[in-house]
Amino acid sequence: MRSCKLIKEDWSLYKKIFLDEKRHRERVIAALKKNLADIISHENLILDRDKKIFRIPVRTLQEFYFKYDYEQEKFFGQGCGSEQEGDILDQDVSCRRQFVQTAQGVGMSPGIDFNEMEICIEDLEKALLEDLRLPNFTEKEKSKTTFLSPDLSNIASNGSMSQVDKRRTLLESIKRVRLKGGLELDHILPEDLRYRVWNEKEEVVSSAVVLAMMDVSGSMGPFEKYIARSFFYWMLRLLRLNYSEVEIVFLAHHTMAKRVNEGDFFSKGESGGTRCSSVYQLALEIIDKEYNPSKYNVYAFHFSDGDNLPSDNTKCLELMAQLIAKCSLVGYGEIINPYFKNGVHLADVYAAAFKKKPGFCSIIIKDRSGIYAALKAFFRVRGGKYERA
Repeated sequence: MRSCKLIKEDWSLYKKIFLDEKRHRERVIAALKKNLADIISHENLILDRDKKIFRIPVRTLQEFYFKYDYEQEKFFGQGCGSEQEGDILDQDVSCRRQFVQTAQGVGMSPGIDFNEMEICIEDLEKALLEDLRLPNFTEKEKSKTTFLSPDLSNIASNGSMSQVDKRRTLLESIKRVRLKGGLELDHILPEDLRYRVWNEKEEVVSSAVVLAMMDVSGSMGPFEKYIARSFFYWMLRLLRLNYSEVEIVFLAHHTMAKRVNEGDFFSKGESGGTRCSSVYQLALEIIDKEYNPSKYNVYAFHFSDGDNLPSDNTKCLELMAQLIAKCSLVGYGEIINPYFKNGVHLADVYAAAFKKKPGFCSIIIKDRSGIYAALKAFFRVRGGKYERA
């Protein structure tokens, strides 16, 4: 009798489409994370603040396949049959020679195919912000917040028709009929209706406040203002994604400081000189009047080009020391334009005075990649300490 061999079919072939899609998705997310510093500084993300979909270039992905050579030509990297796994075959000398030539002059080799992939803003937020948290966050005086839970397990006699519980309504109608001695259900009365309603839950949270301070004086050119607004844009998304009880105060200053709303903070420009002590003084007044440090985790982030009045630097040091004492963290970002940097800037003054202060962190930004560096410097990675610049 001929023996039958058990044929095992490879079911993974049926899932190849889904595996390829998953692999492609992983490659897209990896490309996203690898180029975060460039992607988050793109103008389209900042200008189109309500846009949900944007495009990023991703290298074209192609499956490997065998190509038969009917003419039996010799190619580079072709084995003789005795090679083992992991062996490195010869490389194409002509390609290396062409690469050396093109590196010194005009390129002659073909480029790499790239496709523009559509990415949701939520994917970018997850890659960028999921591990960033407010540093030195401690439990202050807690407050209770009531919110509606997505659980509809509560039953009530009042509600909307879209939330009618048919089973419990029918049981109430049967109960009513039986209590009156009846045997058959004739119709359902309004008092029989039962509804599923939202559960109300209380969550105990520790509140926090973030003071966003930006220099809008005449020395802040388009590049400096763009960098500052980009940082605060991503800071807002971070806070609103990860925290439910964080208040944000927007302060703009030139020689005088004023409290503004979010729209004016990101759109309006100013002119005039620079006196950074004015915004520190206003921030301290707001903290004393509205946000007691015993009840709030207070954070202050200031962005400027550092071109402050020299006579104001001493007062800035004094007020900055008071601000550090009241805040969980004070972050100072100085945007340097290499074509106009001269004299002593605030970053140099603060570096000498507060370099070892645990509640102070400063960073110097020279190009667009510094936006991501500032986010990592001012916000700690979850489970660890924040990075110092």
